[in-house]
Amino acid sequence: MKKILLFAVVAFAVVSCYKVDYKDPNAPIEKRVEALLSQMTIEEKVGQMNQFCGVRHVEKRDKKAQADNQDAQGYYPGINADTLRKWTQQGLIGSYLHVLEADEANELQRLAMSSRLGIPLIFGIDAIHGNCLAPNNTAYPTSIGQACSFDTEMAYTIARQCAKEMRAMNMHWTFNPNIDVARDARWGRVGETFGEDTYLVSQMGLAHIKGYQGDMQGGDDVLACIKHCIADSQPVNGANHAPSDISERTLHEVFLPPYEVAIREGLAGSLMTAHNEINGVPCHKSKWLMQDKMRDEYGFTGFVVSDWMDIERIHTLHKAAPSRKEAYYQSIMAGMDMHMHGIHWNEEVVELVKEGRIPESRIDESVRRILTAKFRLGLFENPYCDEVEGEKVRMCEEHRTTALEAARNSIVLLKNDGILPLDVKKYKRVLVTGINADDENIMGDWAAPQKPENVTTILEGLRQVAPQTNFLFVDQGNTPKKMKQENVDKAARLARTVDLNIVVAGETSLRARRGGKTCGENQDRAEIHLYGLQQDLVKKVYASGKPTILVIVAGRPQAVVWEDEHLPAIVCAWEPGMVGGQAVAEILYGKVNPSAKLAITIPRTSGQVQMYYNHKPSHYRYKLQDIPNKPLYPFGYGLSYSTYEYSDLQLSKSEIAANENIEASVTIKNTGARDGVEIAQLYIRDCYSDVTRPVKELKGFERVALKAGESKRISFTLTPEHLRYYNIEMERVVEPGTFKVMVGPSSQDKDLLTAEFEVK
Repeated sequence: MKKILLFAVVAFAVVSCYKVDYKDPNAPIEKRVEALLSQMTIEEKVGQMNQFCGVRHVEKRDKKAQADNQDAQGYYPGINADTLRKWTQQGLIGSYLHVLEADEANELQRLAMSSRLGIPLIFGIDAIHGNCLAPNNTAYPTSIGQACSFDTEMAYTIARQCAKEMRAMNMHWTFNPNIDVARDARWGRVGETFGEDTYLVSQMGLAHIKGYQGDMQGGDDVLACIKHCIADSQPVNGANHAPSDISERTLHEVFLPPYEVAIREGLAGSLMTAHNEINGVPCHKSKWLMQDKMRDEYGFTGFVVSDWMDIERIHTLHKAAPSRKEAYYQSIMAGMDMHMHGIHWNEEVVELVKEGRIPESRIDESVRRILTAKFRLGLFENPYCDEVEGEKVRMCEEHRTTALEAARNSIVLLKNDGILPLDVKKYKRVLVTGINADDENIMGDWAAPQKPENVTTILEGLRQVAPQTNFLFVDQGNTPKKMKQENVDKAARLARTVDLNIVVAGETSLRARRGGKTCGENQDRAEIHLYGLQQDLVKKVYASGKPTILVIVAGRPQAVVWEDEHLPAIVCAWEPGMVGGQAVAEILYGKVNPSAKLAITIPRTSGQVQMYYNHKPSHYRYKLQDIPNKPLYPFGYGLSYSTYEYSDLQLSKSEIAANENIEASVTIKNTGARDGVEIAQLYIRDCYSDVTRPVKELKGFERVALKAGESKRISFTLTPEHLRYYNIEMERVVEPGTFKVMVGPSSQDKDLLTAEFEVK
């Protein structure tokens, strides 16, 4: 008995010696996680897997309206804000979203830190192009505009600054980047994406991840979330939430590569599954996606979060589970880690564990991932933000300067018959009209209304850049849904009395304009021409006989066919952010030389959907009878006030082995009279292959600054990874044969120099 007692004492001493206090910041994170996990009840564990809307969000809702539309408003029947505060203090809530003020975040965090174990909350927010869903934060250009800059360094800077503004108000987790590959111009969320090309999306997404997450040592770092997994950007009818029926090959060639890059190279910390079903399986219950592809094949170690109540939709919408509880079971067992959002999760998931259907070890896997993120972000040591100091960071001058430069680089000049840049001496009286001429719509979706002094509209930008010009404004309202014919006619009459007309048309994406939105989340369209009376406005102003310029502010491509045929100049500003009006004016008046190129093809009509540059060889074998097969504006296209000449494309080798690199070099000369930036693009084509390959694929790009008359020689390196594809057995290989290299200013064949090499 004495020997047994002595052994027990020694064993206890050894264990105690190695026991880790999870609150010890010097202990390894893995051990802190396990120490905390071992002390948690099943109720506390399941609570960590649930996210709720913020208490002020809940308090603001009119209960009758919410009860009618619970899904959209985040209304919790029978539950009020005080209930959420109580559950937070009991340690039964792990995360919040729709917390938009720093003092609310600190208030909720204090409640969480006073719980039994003091586990901090992680606050998530849709910081899509800046943390601008919360007021008084910088609104940068939306993602599609950023992609048109082909500037990964700027993308990194925007994400880094966004992370600082988030942490300044105690936000830790952005539901971004959106690495969907957008292949349907009718889809309302094109503006959230980096366009139609897999390689460009991958590189822009990677830059954002690295900018958000930094070294993930706390401080100014936030958790990135790659979304929406997967292929909801090619829905069957162009509508958000609609099914996606896509072959395994297309999934692997087009939609999955950005996720592989984000996980393997970017170490993305979280992942959000998509609203849609993919080939008959709702993404929120797809083990193939969450476990087999993301974790087992790509090595994803972060946590998976659902989109807005989409686990419930496995039951209510997709009818792929007979009950809500069964939907929870299916989703968790397929790999889901966190639920956004709702009151039934805690109760029913705990029941599933106690019934033995879900092993507690499976719950531990999810909680381990969530706790690891919280430790890595330093939330246990620094759970609060300094609200006063945070005001100095948010929308500071440095960040506004970045937003302006990003806007300048995102605006695409689509057409110019020589009228641009504008001559201030020639055009002294200028009419400015259109729904987006003097409005915050320039900020795009996922942006809160700002104080007027924080936003430079296009009209304000014009008056700022050309103060000697007399700008006359005719208001058309702020949405094409409510335009009035009398205002259109008023603009038409005034157009005859001025020297120049500027029509600022497009769509309404601003989130606060619920009844007026035509673009953004859940704002899909059957047609993509200018909405409502806008084309009538353009035609009547043009009929004045005075030069008419069109500026487009929108989050999706606009099929401006008539406008292209008749107007002397068209500028696509996308959604250029809070200081975008200044950038647009600077480009119109030549203070800035435009450089952006299209990250997505602009079709002539929705009847051309799906139209993208990297199509298969037979895609356009026969001509359509009523419209040309060619797009209105192709991928990679964009004009400048300079001209650039490409010459002397050379390859470093004529033959390579399958495991070798090859270098392509080319000379670019600025043959214009202005300094500028040219975006050089490199494409390849596998000339003959086991299965059909695209006619060209982007594999490299570079922004090249050139003074007037200056030449530079640039080079691109093609690696085996650039040449690899899925053969007929769905194996990734570099296939022997001839490859064509194409380098130039756009994806158009006429713009490209070509050379070939052999893979032996």
